[in-house]
Amino acid sequence: MASNQKLISFDLKAEMGFFKKPDINSGIYLTYNMLHKPALLGILGAIVGLQGYQENGKFPEYYKELQHLKVGICPLESDKGNFTKDIVAYNNGTGFASSESGGNLIVTEQIVIKPSYRCYLLLNIDNKIEKTLFERIMKCEAEFLPYMGKNDFSAWWDNAQEYEAEKFAFDTNYEIKSIFAKTEAVSGYVAKSMSLFSKAAKKVTYMYFEKLPVGFDEQLKQYDYKDFVYSNSTFQKEMNMSAAGDFYIINSGEIIQLF
Repeated sequence: MASNQKLISFDLKAEMGFFKKPDINSGIYLTYNMLHKPALLGILGAIVGLQGYQENGKFPEYYKELQHLKVGICPLESDKGNFTKDIVAYNNGTGFASSESGGNLIVTEQIVIKPSYRCYLLLNIDNKIEKTLFERIMKCEAEFLPYMGKNDFSAWWDNAQEYEAEKFAFDTNYEIKSIFAKTEAVSGYVAKSMSLFSKAAKKVTYMYFEKLPVGFDEQLKQYDYKDFVYSNSTFQKEMNMSAAGDFYIINSGEIIQLF
């Protein structure tokens, strides 16, 4: 890495979380299971003190300033990548929510229970905003209260760490600690290598898949998506995943993807 770059991580946690999917199923607002990049950028914006949504049709300040950041995400204390979900219903009686008598609307949401994620960031400390972000994360300080997808669910973090890192060369068999983007070439190989290595290693292997937002279409103002994988499988060095993004080996010996 360049001398002005810092690769850090912090463990982000909350009692509950809600990462709203844009669609609705049978009257229930559904949540993504995994923290996704746009949601993480909002949390980073709160930490550094950037403004959120102010005007319809315009991206918030935090997204404009932070969308270029390379991030990595790893679920913590999950069941093979999955977190427990629950369904909650509540009354929205603001008067703006419904045209029904009394303006009362019953809202039903799926929520994530005790979500926790290790978030990796590659920061340029020559950039004023990124330097401030680095300093505040390492000190566990924030300008605004961060929340896990919804302002009802306040979030906190601990275990901030800084790493030495270098690009992974795919010159040895490997496991990937974080979630990673799935390409067409990876799909078939993943299933094959998972089967071969699970037999050889005599361990229970798993693979979790989820299509997650990675940013926004600037014209449509809608999410852009990628398919992601989270697995404890060991992959053969012949499976070079560099086309899927940037992979780093950090000083703990773990391999992560930044996207």
